[in-house]
Amino acid sequence: MTRDVTVLQGYRWFALDPTPDQEAMLRSHCGAQRKAFNWGLGLVKANLDQRAAERSYSLAEDELTPPVGWSAYGLRKRWNQTKDVVAPWWRENSKEAYSSGLANLAAGLSNWAKSRSGDGSGARMRFPRFKSKRSAMSCRFTTGAFGLADTDRRHVRLPRIGVARTHESTRKLARHIERGTGRIRSATVSFTRGRWFVSFSVEVERTHRSPTRPDAVVGVDLGITHLAVLSQPVLGVSDARGMVANPRHLEHAQRVLRRRQRQAARRRCPDRRTGTQPSKRWQQSNTKITKLYAKVANCRADGLHQLTTALSDRFGVVVVEDLNVAGMLRNHRLARRIGDAGWGELRRQLDYKSGWRGGTLTVADRWYPRSKTCSACGVVKAKLRLSDRLFRCDGCGHRADRDLNAAQNLAALATRIHHGASSPSCGATRNELAGNPCKTNLRWQRVPPREHPRGERRVSNHATADESAAPRTAIGNGCCRSH
Repeated sequence: MTRDVTVLQGYRWFALDPTPDQEAMLRSHCGAQRKAFNWGLGLVKANLDQRAAERSYSLAEDELTPPVGWSAYGLRKRWNQTKDVVAPWWRENSKEAYSSGLANLAAGLSNWAKSRSGDGSGARMRFPRFKSKRSAMSCRFTTGAFGLADTDRRHVRLPRIGVARTHESTRKLARHIERGTGRIRSATVSFTRGRWFVSFSVEVERTHRSPTRPDAVVGVDLGITHLAVLSQPVLGVSDARGMVANPRHLEHAQRVLRRRQRQAARRRCPDRRTGTQPSKRWQQSNTKITKLYAKVANCRADGLHQLTTALSDRFGVVVVEDLNVAGMLRNHRLARRIGDAGWGELRRQLDYKSGWRGGTLTVADRWYPRSKTCSACGVVKAKLRLSDRLFRCDGCGHRADRDLNAAQNLAALATRIHHGASSPSCGATRNELAGNPCKTNLRWQRVPPREHPRGERRVSNHATADESAAPRTAIGNGCCRSH
């Protein structure tokens, strides 16, 4: 069964092979984008500081300096009025370079304002900061002559830069353009990992096959020893127990990476404080380090794409856990391995690929005790240490691998949700023996070393008088793979 969908898809990172003149123009456009961004940020910041200083003198709001609008349209209008004075060389670059910088600034200020007022979602956003010459270089084109060149499938066209050659073929995008099933909306050039890339945002009409098993459910438990543990084995993806091996690309590259970093440390590096210029040998060593990091990142992305494509093609419902990856990365003992696994990217890919194929991605509640719950009888254990890799049920005696038990609980959670449960956390637990673990009040306590063995956490449960019939159970699985 197939389905036609219209999606906004990004064709990312066609590596460019620019001529020296084209590379100079690319750097000039990225510098123009940075110039417009810094100019607009300085204008808005000066206005906000002026109004704050006037408020300190107890002036009324109607007596303050008029505010500066920070919409993209308003910033572009002010830029056009002062660009001859601020940047008399502005004609050397496309107007899109300045517009993209101001649009990025408008988006950053809008996100900061929403976060400050409490309307935004996610982590608190800080006020935008000025960009230096060492910041990431990028420039976005939304109008003008850009797209694929008519000569062949190895060239792209960019405004004011001309026709640039690509290292790889653009045939997949060219076929959509030729059939009329794709329309390029924007192009973004960026300097990443020591090379120039161009990415296209394309509106594509795609024909996707529905999952081969639209009613099947698979639970995915993420980890470090194994990249993922599936509730049921998948041929060609996992082993017979459902374990997906963790390739650990960064870990395997550490020996070569350390040697190259020691080599670069012995050579003259740049220093902005003293004005020291880097030596050619340092630049060569730094280029080798950059290429190694790029290879690791490419291998990691390729493996995640293969895993997520296989799961979205086979199963109609995929259940994953809601992990606090940003919080886990604060653990300096596991940060490198967690970052190497790419848990956040795996969830992002599952999200849009399941939507393309008509499947469903279910995200379990962060506090759902997937590892403490018995997949056979539903009894929830009161305590489960991280060192306990084998789950043993106190109720029915069921034994299973800890991660496999968690994956099977995630799969069962989706079935309960689709049968009318109100939420993942409420529909995923049974009120037996240890009570309802989703009613938990956690408080971390500091105890003397003799009472608090190394490597363990102490959690206190608080139950009121009306909760005596169903005592609360400590979940304690919100930090660093303790689930």
